[in-house]
Amino acid sequence: MSMSTLARRAVTFSASGWRIPTTHQSILCAARMSNMASATATAQKAAAGDAASAKNLAKAARMKTFSIYRWNPEAGKEPELHEFDVDLNDCGPMVLDALLKIKNEQDSTLAFRRSCREGICGSCAMNIDGTNGLACLRPIDEVKHSVVSIYPLPHMYVVKDLVTDMSNFFAQYKSIKPWLQNDRSNM
Repeated sequence: MSMSTLARRAVTFSASGWRIPTTHQSILCAARMSNMASATATAQKAAAGDAASAKNLAKAARMKTFSIYRWNPEAGKEPELHEFDVDLNDCGPMVLDALLKIKNEQDSTLAFRRSCREGICGSCAMNIDGTNGLACLRPIDEVKHSVVSIYPLPHMYVVKDLVTDMSNFFAQYKSIKPWLQNDRSNM
């Protein structure tokens, strides 16, 4: 019998009406508390008879707190810092991954720019723990503090949360013309 066949027999979802064997119920309940994906993986391992691997999948959470600058001009309130806890086991290695996880799972109103995730475009530039840099290039593990502080770039006007007004930057960029220019007018 294949692994997926065993897993289908062991895992239940309320919509399907399947039954979970009693030995697997406690593993599933504990794992569902942290993540549905890890619950499925834990049940698959338990169904395959690999109890040691099932315990390793339900390992302790590696939590990191992110303190993020929040300001919405439409609300009429002063800027404030909001703290979000992120499990690093369920998150990518970069600060941008944590921001995306926070936006997708905890607070969909969080505003920030991102584009290429390769460190080329500069869209995700922000102040991370007192240093200006790109969130897509800054590993979370490089931040040695227990709380990661994230602010918008300090020398720019803030539009909302971590989004800054780029119009002055682009005006300066256009004025210096940092691209190749052709001297021949007939081309």
